[in-house]
Amino acid sequence: MNKEFLSILEQLEREKGLDKNVLVEAIQHALTVAAKKIAKITSPGADVKVEIDTSKGDIHVWVGEKEIVSKEFGRIAAQTARQVIIQKIREAEKDNVYNEFKSKEGDIVGGVVYRLERKAVILDLMGKGEGIIPQSFLSPLDRFRMGERVKTIIYEVKKEKGVQIILSRKHEGLVKKLFELEVPEIYEGIVEIKSIAREAGERTKVAVFSKDEKVDCVGACVGVRGSRVKNVIEELRGEKIDIVRWHEDVKGFIKAALSPAAVSRIELNRDNKRAKVIVLPDQLSLAIGKKGQNVRLASRLVGWEIDVRSKELMEEGIKEIMKLKSVGKKIAATLVDAGYSNLGSLSGVSPEGLSRLKGIGKKKAKQIIEEAKLGIATSKKEVNGE
Repeated sequence: MNKEFLSILEQLEREKGLDKNVLVEAIQHALTVAAKKIAKITSPGADVKVEIDTSKGDIHVWVGEKEIVSKEFGRIAAQTARQVIIQKIREAEKDNVYNEFKSKEGDIVGGVVYRLERKAVILDLMGKGEGIIPQSFLSPLDRFRMGERVKTIIYEVKKEKGVQIILSRKHEGLVKKLFELEVPEIYEGIVEIKSIAREAGERTKVAVFSKDEKVDCVGACVGVRGSRVKNVIEELRGEKIDIVRWHEDVKGFIKAALSPAAVSRIELNRDNKRAKVIVLPDQLSLAIGKKGQNVRLASRLVGWEIDVRSKELMEEGIKEIMKLKSVGKKIAATLVDAGYSNLGSLSGVSPEGLSRLKGIGKKKAKQIIEEAKLGIATSKKEVNGE
């Protein structure tokens, strides 16, 4: 019987991955509970003590000064022990799962889709646990099938109704981890990902830097014939990825971040981390991107507010604003820089808002606005032939 007891302990430790000491404590607690039930009848108020010899497998249960042999436990003792052991094993398994995955928050993990719900996708994490991807953590491009293998990052692990492993396909960290898997130079620390800006399901910009002058950081990430970046794109279901070279010089970094658009000039406001970028007219839509996406991602990648303007359009705006009697070239340039590039934009602003600009007081602001409104009214009359 002792050998059987030890073999059961070893089997549970091997199959469930549980610490033998945890199991022994569970059994000791179970036997103590069972013995106390018996002691209420046989020896009310007596102390109960349980000793387990893990080397021999011997179990001794004491109620007061009397040792209870195993037959005295009967059916109640056996059932109680079984229930408590099962409970302890479940608790220990949950603790093991929690500790294992909690330490891996932010890491990539692979799983198999085994349940599709309306608001979530449930993954089997290689038999070690169950992970959930909430709908809000899925990329708009994600469409999964039962049994499909998926890579995600572990976003959060918490003890709530058991153990909840929250996964994400939307987080920027997933892109970083996928590149670490595909690019040995990143994993080895030769190439470093400096920053990532992502709009999941649409486009991601990745800024990379090489610590070794002999290694081209962009080329390493792209791979031969684009093989490495293609694998990342496939895992992200076709999301576009721009890999740009990180520069210590902010101007150089902004130019790279706005690619594929060509930049003509950059003016920096280092105190407020704002950059005014001048481009040729044919590069304006490319620099801004569809619905402003390119400049928006570039701003997040660099960590600066980027304002893209066309040189010709700015010059045209200055000429138009200078038609006002109260405005000279210097003030016209200030107004255009602030976004007031035509009479319409000036006619709708408040004097208080305009007076905040350098070199424009409240009196001057009111005069400019009145002249802008008059100019618009005059233009309408001319159009109508009045």
